[in-house]
Amino acid sequence: MTQDIRDFVTPSCELLALGEPTHQEPAFGRVRNELFAQLVGCGFRSIALETDRVAALAVNDYVQGGAGSLDTVLSEGFSHGWGALEPNRRLIAWMRDHNRNRPPEQRLAFHGFDTPTENYSAPSPRAYLAHARAYLGLDLDLTRLTGDDERWSRAEAVMDPAMSPGATAEAGQLRLIADDMLTSLYTRAPELIESTSRERWLRARTHLTAGLGLLRYHHESARQPLDTSPRVTALLAVRDAHMVQNLLDIRDIEAERGPTLVFANNGHLQRTMSGWHLGEVGADWWGAGSVLAHLLGERYLFVVGSLGRSEALGLGAPAPDTYEGLLQARFPTWALTAPSTLAPARVRTDTEPRQGYAPLAQATLDTADAVLHIGDGTAAAHT
Repeated sequence: MTQDIRDFVTPSCELLALGEPTHQEPAFGRVRNELFAQLVGCGFRSIALETDRVAALAVNDYVQGGAGSLDTVLSEGFSHGWGALEPNRRLIAWMRDHNRNRPPEQRLAFHGFDTPTENYSAPSPRAYLAHARAYLGLDLDLTRLTGDDERWSRAEAVMDPAMSPGATAEAGQLRLIADDMLTSLYTRAPELIESTSRERWLRARTHLTAGLGLLRYHHESARQPLDTSPRVTALLAVRDAHMVQNLLDIRDIEAERGPTLVFANNGHLQRTMSGWHLGEVGADWWGAGSVLAHLLGERYLFVVGSLGRSEALGLGAPAPDTYEGLLQARFPTWALTAPSTLAPARVRTDTEPRQGYAPLAQATLDTADAVLHIGDGTAAAHT
């Protein structure tokens, strides 16, 4: 048992993935903040959260000492409503304070690694492509091809293939234009970076890859599978593929400054196949963690999150013979442990879909490097 995550960090680690089994228990965010502070003490200089990468650029500007208010940054710099969470407010305030009076190379950086999509919508690619167009100094009429942004962002554009603009001739032209802009961004990189800065070049690339990602996502939305499950599977797989690209880009940016802590749902970070099932609709796909584990090898570490009871979720104590029950008996508040210390057990069955909790399974534990178990969300908040 330990509450020090540094006990599990190996010399080869570049990306340490900390998973949470549900987004609805705030104790995971509080413990994450404590663990990140420990990691900063051993050379970590960045953190990446499951939030829109482009929007998160404003958060990093603030963390680096930029103008603006914390409330504005939390409201505009986070997707999925994550800016309203108290642990995220504390994290951003702490990072800004930590960076004060430190040279740039020693400052902590904040990244998002998710796409701009929500559960039932995805925005127009226009604004993202327009940013890159302006940086490259091109004269292109993007609005003629995108049309009204609302036709992309409405729920029907994702949920109903017939209503999606993703497979139109105009969308195809946009993908070609975006691809050409990405090529130009690289072929002109020396002159662009010299006339602007490396940071501005990277920011343009971030916007452009987000725009391309949205065009791919909308194209997938326009496909018409025989039933719902293949459609959901494809969209979830595309999202995780974009997460992989974003995290590899982030590691490229941070490579010389130190390792990165990434925090997200277990399903995005685990080495095994991810799954989502609700009634007769289900999806199984290779998540970002499984792809990154194959690409990065020993440079990727995964800590799987586990939860006992939770007042926030209305989740009672786990049965003693489940994986969570075994952990609960040992760690009533919270702790980290090696998966090898767990005896065989059964999968927890007392959770409900609305809680968003995916119980521990043997396959996930077998491929994890550590387990973070929070025995009681309320108790963990006060330790």
